Amino acid sequence: MSKPLEVALLSAPMSERGPWFSTLRLTRRFAIYAISIFMIFGPLSSLLLWSVAEKWFWPNPFPTQWGFKYWQQAFEGKMLSSLGLSFGIAIVVSIICLVITVPLAYVIARNRIPLKHIVLLIFLLPQAFPQLPVFSNVMVLMYRWDLVGTLTGLILIHLVGALVFSLWTLVSVFQSIAEPLEEASYMLGGSRIYTFFHVVLPIALPGIIASTLLVFLYSLDEFTGSLLIGAPYHITMPVFMYNAAGGYEMQVASVTSVLLMIPGILLLFLLQKYMRSEYLAAFGRV
Repeated sequence: MSKPLEVALLSAPMSERGPWFSTLRLTRRFAIYAISIFMIFGPLSSLLLWSVAEKWFWPNPFPTQWGFKYWQQAFEGKMLSSLGLSFGIAIVVSIICLVITVPLAYVIARNRIPLKHIVLLIFLLPQAFPQLPVFSNVMVLMYRWDLVGTLTGLILIHLVGALVFSLWTLVSVFQSIAEPLEEASYMLGGSRIYTFFHVVLPIALPGIIASTLLVFLYSLDEFTGSLLIGAPYHITMPVFMYNAAGGYEMQVASVTSVLLMIPGILLLFLLQKYMRSEYLAAFGRV
């Protein structure tokens, strides 16, 4: 269809538009859906194919031999220990972030702190620069404190980025809660501690859960700091996948990717449930 004809169809009244207009709209929608599906599921389908491909040689478009040989090898090797380590570190990092950032975010959201913007920017700085130079400088400090190659150092390097997600998210959560609710509790005789635990926290619970899920996903997929600080003594799943891919073990790397992808997808569905629009509206507002 020529451009003038397309413009004429779009500018014509609905009663004068013929079947060409409906065909054009359907074609556009189909093209958008097809491109979106390909962009999302194209790489995922490649991972799934490689994870069950025992033999796959050029120029065959699909594996010549299928099976779960590499799934069995992955579970019999060191992958399970890496998987358990990644989940364990992610849980510990999430708990530490909650303990630190819940009271800190509430104080920032509810009080006029001098240089409040500077405080939040300091937490944001590790994410404002490429991770490799940031973690490399942190690694120099950890060498001085004998933390490289230890679980403590691995948890601390995860906290560098996790605190950013947790603090900024929780500040927006507490800012979205109406202050008159707290004032009503004070007027009825409730103390600050009582009001915080019995009024503010129940309302903020969905946002706290969303923040925890973000931190957990970040820690589960963190690679650069885990490679610099933990390897070769503590191998997390992303580092295990990197080593497998570097050794051209595409099937093992694909199995690892699928196992990392499954909890990520499930947690993102939960995140969609608990993340509310008012949190996003207050995000970054201090």
